[in-house]
Amino acid sequence: MILYFAADLVWASKIKATANALGLAARPVRTLEMLEARLADADPVAVLLDLDSPDIALAMLARLRDPSRPTQRRIKVLAWGPHIARDLLQKARDLGADDVLTRGAFDHAMEDILPRLASAAPDRPGHA
Repeated sequence: MILYFAADLVWASKIKATANALGLAARPVRTLEMLEARLADADPVAVLLDLDSPDIALAMLARLRDPSRPTQRRIKVLAWGPHIARDLLQKARDLGADDVLTRGAFDHAMEDILPRLASAAPDRPGHA
């Protein structure tokens, strides 16, 4: 399963429609509390984070990479945002996002990215 945080309904609809068309399970997370609930009741392999709402997206990223609150395995994180927000894109990299893309790059390659994330074998704790 892929979880996604989208700042607006347009992105949420694009992600959900693309995942559905590809036969992939995808569920939204709108708050940090919702992310916690999904981590507890689902087995996500990836989380997509929209940096257009940086406070929420970066809090979710920090939670996913917090060594004091590990999940069962390392979940892949892809963050995307406006190409002009270089500092924000870099901050996502610095916090541990596996992939950081501009909005256009993510939109253009979404049909290739989602299956790759869904099929990637998750890293197990203690493995690189």
